[in-house]
Amino acid sequence: EVQLVESGGGLVQPGGSLRLSCAASGFTVSNYHMSWVRQAPGKGLEWVSSIHSSGRTITYADSVKGRFTISRDNAKNTLYLQMNSLKPEDTAVYYCARGFGNSYSSSWPEKGQGTQVTVSS
Repeated sequence: EVQLVESGGGLVQPGGSLRLSCAASGFTVSNYHMSWVRQAPGKGLEWVSSIHSSGRTITYADSVKGRFTISRDNAKNTLYLQMNSLKPEDTAVYYCARGFGNSYSSSWPEKGQGTQVTVSS
């Protein structure tokens, strides 16, 4: 059974940092393209970042470029999202998902249960 379990969310002040983790089971993360997506209150799913299965191609949404970093630990079968210089508009539920996306991607059928990130003073 494929499972994706996110953790690491929380309440952080503007300018702060958080590191999200996504523990995968039932498959090997390094064999799949993986992504982070988010959903802000009242809005649809927004693609944030993707990493190719090879690890050689990484892409980011313009809104997070230079602030967020996607990575994976093959030994731990875990995907990460390091988020720095957080802004209130980054507030959302963050999901890890199987697949490679872009700014037009809106459907992510294979994703975890999500972790809440709230950026507020």
